[in-house]
This record gives sequence, C-alpha cells and structure tokens, in this order.
Amino acid sequence: MSAPSAYTLTNPESGNLAFKINTFRDDNLFDHLQRLPYYTVILLVEGHTKLHVDFTECEAGPGSLLLFAPYQPFMLRSTENIRGSVMHFHSDFFCIHQHQREVACNGVLFNNIYEDPIVTLSQTELDEFLRLLDEMKPEITRTDLAQHELLVSYLKIFLIRASRLKIEQTSNQRQHPTHRPQAEVAQYLRDAIEQHYKTMHSPSNYAALLHVTLKVLSKIAKTFFNKTISALIFERITIEAKRELYMSSKTVKEIAHILGFEDEFYFSRFFKNNADVSPQLFRETVGFARAEPAPGSILDQIEPPGAN
Repeated sequence: MSAPSAYTLTNPESGNLAFKINTFRDDNLFDHLQRLPYYTVILLVEGHTKLHVDFTECEAGPGSLLLFAPYQPFMLRSTENIRGSVMHFHSDFFCIHQHQREVACNGVLFNNIYEDPIVTLSQTELDEFLRLLDEMKPEITRTDLAQHELLVSYLKIFLIRASRLKIEQTSNQRQHPTHRPQAEVAQYLRDAIEQHYKTMHSPSNYAALLHVTLKVLSKIAKTFFNKTISALIFERITIEAKRELYMSSKTVKEIAHILGFEDEFYFSRFFKNNADVSPQLFRETVGFARAEPAPGSILDQIEPPGAN
C-alpha cells in the first residue's frame, strides 16, 4: 500500500484544518492567487517556478523554501513540472507571535516585506527538512498522549533551522563588498521604516532622518528592494492595518489613528487602494468580526485548495 499524499489534523471543536502536510507534483494547487488562512511553507524539491508574492516577483528553484503568512497573497507560475511538499499550520495550532522568543521567525521568515520569502537550501539541508516533515507525518495521524506537543516541537525545530539559514543568507548578502556602503543605507532605511511607519509617511522624512538626499535614497530603495520608498512605507502600513483588522476588535477609526491617519475616510481609501478591498470588508471576510461568534476557534471557514 502506498503512503498517503496528505496528512491532516483538524480542530476537534470546529472541524477545520489546524495542521497539514501534503506533497504536490505540479503547480495546480498554487497557479492562481492564494490568500490562505494559514501559515504556508512550500519546500520545492524539483523544477523551477516564478513566484508572485505581495507586490513583487522572483524565481524559485530546487531546494527553495517558500514561506507565507496567513492571507498573504501569492501564486506560483511554472513552465515545467515541479515537485515538493507543503505544510500548513493555523495560528490557533501554533502562534509565532506567542513563541517569538523561542523561534524568532516573525520578521525573518514571515511578515517581512523587504525581502523575498525564500530560503535557499543545499542538498544536505533540503534532505534534513524533508526528514523533519517525514517525522511529523505519522504524528499527525496518531491520537496518543502529547500528540500536539510533539508536533509543535518538530515545527519549532523546522522554523528555528529555517530562521538561522535565512539570517545567515541575508547577512552574507548585505556584506557583499561591491554594495557594502549602499547596503548599509538600505538596511538603515528598512529599520527606520519599521520604527517610524506609524508616524512618518513621507519619503522626504526618511531622507532627512538618514542624512541623504531623496534622490540618492530613492535610487538605493530601487536597487535593493526594487520598490519606491513610498511603496515600502505603504506596504508596511497595509500589513499592520491587516494585522489589526484580523487580530483585534479595534474600530477602523482607532486603527487609522494608530497608523497616523487623522481622517478615517482617508485611511479607508488608502487601505482599499493598497489591499483592493475596504477595511470593513476585509474584517468581515477574514478578520476578528468573523471569529467573534466562536471565540478561540479556528478563524477560517474554508479549506485551502487541496486541503481535503
């Protein structure tokens, strides 16, 4: 008897997916825009594909680890056969924010708009991650004592190793001698936006803060992030707005104020322009309001493609 291609753990209270590992042999699962209500980790074993994520596009090949936060839009477009494994886990099963001190993956593997969501693996590293997934699969089907705790332990190991590799690769890229001075400014810009995006919305503010001309800073942003300074700022604001709408009961007016908008209606227009949907509709579709009838349960009501 051949091994199953999908291993699924559901929330016993709601019946919705909590944790899943499955294999794929083409891009049919991901060849249209995804906004999945789970953390999604794709381990590409064979083939090359073009990844469309958020506002950017990049290439991924064998030995690529692709990581996406809940409701982060992404899509794979391949001109050749691809093969790999995919892991989904819901924040009710494992919340990276609560375990940040242990796994340190928030802002490294997930929720980082400044870098491609890819970790490049050697063959040895790829084999190690595949072995970890193989260790998890039988645990998903067990009902023994401490099943959840053991799965979470495996997941922590997976994320910690991925975070270490991502940090190492990012550090090496920043130390490339050809771009060292500009790379440092790019890093300062990234850190400044992360610190001040709620209060500073203008590119000129960041140029003044970093003591460079707006023209020079704009060129550096384009070189290292392939985006304008405004796009970097707006994307960070939009991500935080989605997080507040998704995880909190704050009103749209309160969120607008937190993010530095004096006018609630201007914020709503800003959000719709950058998220293609109004704040209220986003909340009703994926956010806190949708979860209120069943506090503590899985927030989604739909499975990702191929979840069954």
